[in-house]
Amino acid sequence: MFKVLDIAGSAMNAQMVRLNTTASNMANANTVASSEAGAYRAKQPVFATLLRDASDVGGVEVSGIAESDAAIEKRYEPGNPMADKEGYVYLSNVNGVEEMANMISASRSFQNNAEIFSTSKTLMLRTLQLGR
Repeated sequence: MFKVLDIAGSAMNAQMVRLNTTASNMANANTVASSEAGAYRAKQPVFATLLRDASDVGGVEVSGIAESDAAIEKRYEPGNPMADKEGYVYLSNVNGVEEMANMISASRSFQNNAEIFSTSKTLMLRTLQLGR
């Protein structure tokens, strides 16, 4: 029975990382840099299944954070203080629409796992009360 709590808890932790990463992407969506290398690149967590042994799934973990390889937009703005010597600034590659959809999905996944956690806890407590 406790495996359910471990799995739901690990999934909730993974979704929190996803929400925090998405929030960071949204906060940096409109940033500019003076070089392509310095431009902010969207990040996404990489999830992996936790295996205790070959037949026993133990939950989910964040195995790393991947950067998007989408193109960085180059815009001519010679008056911008961040412009390079040719007058160009480099924008982040964050797609606001994708990030909002990702945030909604992560929030719903977190809510679903919280409900699983709560329901499992309630069932365990009721099972213990049967023994009285």
